[in-house]
Amino acid sequence: MSFELWLAFAVASAVLLAVPGPTVMLVVSYALGRGSRSGWATVPGVALGDFTAMTVSLLGAGAVLAASSTLFTLLKLFGAAYLVWLGIKLWRAEPTPDAIGTAATGNGSGNRAMFWNAYVVTALNPKSVVFFTAFVPQFVVTDQPLLPQFVLLEATFLALATIGAAIWAVMAGQMRARFRRPSTLRLVNRIGGSFLIGAGVLTAVARRA
Repeated sequence: MSFELWLAFAVASAVLLAVPGPTVMLVVSYALGRGSRSGWATVPGVALGDFTAMTVSLLGAGAVLAASSTLFTLLKLFGAAYLVWLGIKLWRAEPTPDAIGTAATGNGSGNRAMFWNAYVVTALNPKSVVFFTAFVPQFVVTDQPLLPQFVLLEATFLALATIGAAIWAVMAGQMRARFRRPSTLRLVNRIGGSFLIGAGVLTAVARRA
């Protein structure tokens, strides 16, 4: 693979990742609720979720999803319902200045909950799997060994996705750090919850490309 082809893939991936989706909404919502430190849990979840989605797509599951409208719809609705459920929990969370958003993550194992929520939302998005199936092969040179190219492209996308999620978490966390009044923190929780609910609704009604 030439440097020019790899650079084209990197630029295209960066542009695509710049458009906020359900994963970004989740990262931002948790950062608004718990501060930038939530990124230590959500960003690895996003990275592992993207790795899973890309690997599954390259193994052929994306083609199955593209061919089966029923399976695609079921996965899409499951993902949408999961986002709405997370949004409702965050909306109902009673914030405190020291530990906002605890109710949204369940208990003291909040970091693990945030990690797995980020993973599930990212990995089980059927549009991502179908997208990777159509997108990645366009940058593969067919007369060269495929595995090294797939590894390079996947590593590039994962690095960009991880950096992007971390930036969103830091920016949203800095916004949250400026607020201390419980009433304001409650509003921040509800804004984050609204983001997630809105992302779930958009996921549910979106048509596959």
